[in-house]
Formats: sequence, structure tokens, C-alpha cells
Amino acid sequence: MDTALRTALRDGEQLGVRYALQIPQVAAGGWTGSRSGRRSGSSIDFQDYREYQPGDDLRFIDWGIYSRSDRLVVKLFREEVTPHLDLILDGSASMNLAGTAKAGAVAQLAALLATAAANAQCTQAVWLTGEGCQRLPNDTLPPSAWDKLDLNSRRTPEQAYDILPPRLRRLGVRVLVSDLLWPGNPAATLRRLRDGAAALFVIQLLAREDVTPPEHGNLRVADSETGEESEIYIDSAVAKQYADNLARLQQAWDDGCRQCGARLTTLIAEDLAASLPALQAVQLLTPA
Repeated sequence: MDTALRTALRDGEQLGVRYALQIPQVAAGGWTGSRSGRRSGSSIDFQDYREYQPGDDLRFIDWGIYSRSDRLVVKLFREEVTPHLDLILDGSASMNLAGTAKAGAVAQLAALLATAAANAQCTQAVWLTGEGCQRLPNDTLPPSAWDKLDLNSRRTPEQAYDILPPRLRRLGVRVLVSDLLWPGNPAATLRRLRDGAAALFVIQLLAREDVTPPEHGNLRVADSETGEESEIYIDSAVAKQYADNLARLQQAWDDGCRQCGARLTTLIAEDLAASLPALQAVQLLTPA
């Protein structure tokens, strides 16, 4: 991971100390089992199962289920109420648009959200899409200790999910950070992310160049996912078509979020610090 991204993580940590993750009521009253606690939990206290995740207390693994199915699951108890954040970052190359603040904003925003989660006494997992959805090394530590935040995948988040889906915590708060600029079915992606979550937030992170069509003239463009290059001539008709396509794509994501109960907001990478009130408006963050 390069020095610029490491600096952006530290900057995000500093911004994040001002905020706390806003925990939905269903998550605050749910069961995550991440606190082994001082109570053993009787049959009356038992509520549910979920898939084992690294860091879970081995005492709560149901070895009977493992012997029958080779599945590692842990028992959940109502007393064990530690809210959880699953942060899913788009690791495609389009998030590392050359000449923009986009990559640094991904790191800064991720660090801010993780720090806000810690302020709300949440556990966390940070997932990066690429060849599947993989957890960042050291993601349970402060963001300045994270590693391998590489934004260079040629796969879309949707494709990564098909290869290896993230093991998302049941009744956790889930946040997807992406530019959302890939062809596909927003509703299908959102349904998978929303399933079992206490709340889902979608943050569309765009560079100014993503929003504003380039000036008139010849322009060489590269497809971030395929690497293919081509030269196009930009005139007013092409600029309008680009703006219309972007508006239709944003509307499709907005419609999908409304249908599944997710909350969508759009931030501009170059104006990230000034855009943070938008995260309070959708009830993701609250002042610490």
C-alpha cells in the first residue's frame, strides 16, 4: 500500500474521532455473540446461530453441528449485544481514477467509518472486493494499521460477490462504498447485501471528473475493468449523453435502495470533509 493511502487512513482516523456510528434499534437489541461475556447463557438465553468468523470465542462453537456438516457455527445469546459494522469497499480500478482524489477519499472515508464504529463500541470487519470479497489484513485494528488496500481489480463488486461473497454478520450495520459505475442489476446486489442486516447504507463516492463531462475535444479513455483504451471526440451531444446515462444509473440505485430499505448518499471525493453532514442526514453518523 502506497504512502498516500497510508496518509489518507491516518487523516480519516483523525476525522473519525468526532463521530460515532449511529446504531439502529434492531442492531442494538439483536444478537451478535461477539462478547463472550461473564454469563454462560442457558437454554432460555439462547437465540440463534450464525457462521463462525475469525476472532469468535471458541467456547460458543456448536461442535455437534460441525460433526454432522463440517460447518463452523457459533451460538448467539441475547445478553451478548455488541453492534457490528461490515464495511464493503469497492476495490476496482475505477476507484483509483488517475489525477483525482478518489483513491485517497476511499481510504479516508473507510478509516473515518471504522473509527466512528469504535467510538460506538462496535466490532468491525472491512471487506475489499477483487478476486472475491476478502477482509483487509489487520482490519480489527485502528485504520492506520490496515494493509493491502489495493484498488486495482478488474472485477466489479458484483462479480467479486459471485466469486466469494463476504461473510457478513447477521443483524450488523453494513456500508458499501463504491462509485456504483458498473453495468449490472442494482436490485440484485442490494438484496444480497441487505439480507440479514440491521441496516444497509450505500455511499456513492465519485470524483469531480465522474460527475462533470470533460471539455470538448479528443480524449483517450481506458476501461478501468478491462484495460481497453479508445479515443473519442467529446462534443455537446456526447457530454449530454454521458450526463443522462449517469443520471439513469443513479436513479436505478436510488430505486433499488428504496425498495429494500437501504439508504443512499453521494459524496464527491475532492469535497469529502465538507460532505460529511450527508452521512449524518442519512443517520449513519452522529457527533461523538
